[in-house]
Amino acid sequence: MKNIVMLGAPGAGKGTQSALIAKEYGIPHISTGDILRRNIKEGTELGKLAKSYIDAGALVPDEVVIGIVADRLSEADAKNGYVLDGFPRTIAQAEALDKVAKIDVAINIVVGFDVIVNRLSGRRVCVCGATYHTSTLGGRTTCSVCGKELFIRDDDKPETVKARLETYEKQTAPLIGYYANAGILVDVDATGTIEQDFEKIKKVLND
Repeated sequence: MKNIVMLGAPGAGKGTQSALIAKEYGIPHISTGDILRRNIKEGTELGKLAKSYIDAGALVPDEVVIGIVADRLSEADAKNGYVLDGFPRTIAQAEALDKVAKIDVAINIVVGFDVIVNRLSGRRVCVCGATYHTSTLGGRTTCSVCGKELFIRDDDKPETVKARLETYEKQTAPLIGYYANAGILVDVDATGTIEQDFEKIKKVLND
């Protein structure tokens, strides 16, 4: 199996597709957010270091994040391939990753920004954890699971979504060029259903 990096704007569906890849091919889905939280919870040296930055309201420096990722990639379950989601985010991180891992393919999930804004700003959530989209609610404003009022997360408000996409354009979009130059980038048009998009990804991975 391959060592995969998932690229794409916030809301493009990287996490969803990464989870499907992990299940289909029996490889770990490695999300930097998850491993960062795990290290902090377990009180590892790297976790303590990361927590000191987070507690101070600062970004966790690249070398700490890379240390945590490298540590995770050395675990037994990652020996036969893995899918990296949320890392690297910058060229500097990609260069550092190349020193500790051999990436076989970078899958770029391509979705128009207008689709993402509509997708995220239409999302409604409940305190019980249920998630909906306005397009399927038919005007309903309460949760079908527990009956509580649905709300829009601050992260999903149109102005916040646009700001997140602008940050992505500046910081992470250059990775597309980096992996294209390395000859391992594959664009996947992800404007279909989750299942349709996954079929396209499987074709890439099975080649």
